[in-house]
Amino acid sequence: MANQNRESRLREHLANERTFLAWLRTSISLIGFGLAITRFSLFLSQIQIKTTHQTVNNYSIFNSENLGLCLVIIGIIVIALAAWRYNRVFRQIERANYRPSRLLIWFLSTTVMLIGILSIPLLLMR
Repeated sequence: MANQNRESRLREHLANERTFLAWLRTSISLIGFGLAITRFSLFLSQIQIKTTHQTVNNYSIFNSENLGLCLVIIGIIVIALAAWRYNRVFRQIERANYRPSRLLIWFLSTTVMLIGILSIPLLLMR
């Protein structure tokens, strides 16, 4: 019985680590997309300067640079939240009182959806 309990706890810890790694992959993707959007925006503005010999001063808060920066910041926050969640679940597994929480899932989903919705005007302006 003790060996079975140990194996069960081991499986739970391994699942916790896989979940943590999935959160890390998500955060790396967010950071990568943010960097790509920011760099591509810079590329487009350089092309516009070369072709029209004019610069467009876009002082709006809704621009590609800010969108990219938001994605990078959210990616960094997701890393911190993933580490916090991993440690919290680790302690709960050790105490045998794991309680799933969907708050982090809803927070991240809402945040990414909001950034996606706010990026629609950027797509339509080009």
